[in-house]
Amino acid sequence: MDPERISDFNISDVVRSTAGRDQGELFYVIETDPVFLYLANGKDRTLEKPKRKKRRHIQKVLRSETRVAERLRLGDKVLNSELRRDLDEISQDMQSQ
Repeated sequence: MDPERISDFNISDVVRSTAGRDQGELFYVIETDPVFLYLANGKDRTLEKPKRKKRRHIQKVLRSETRVAERLRLGDKVLNSELRRDLDEISQDMQSQ
């Protein structure tokens, strides 16, 4: 595993799961540690109960520059509905390209 790839995740990055039941789904990174990322999408994985996933099972999609991403970086309060809406818009943009 490339050590550079393991360390390149930041809070508020939009990522895609590459393994498991949630394969292909988009998430926001809401917390990081050396082994795991904690992911939320506002639906089945809320901010209160994030998905803990190994870094090697995640693919970075983009560094989001939305208001929601900015608030996540700053540690401000974000609602699950805002995460859902933002990820839906990002998903639709990716499909239209």
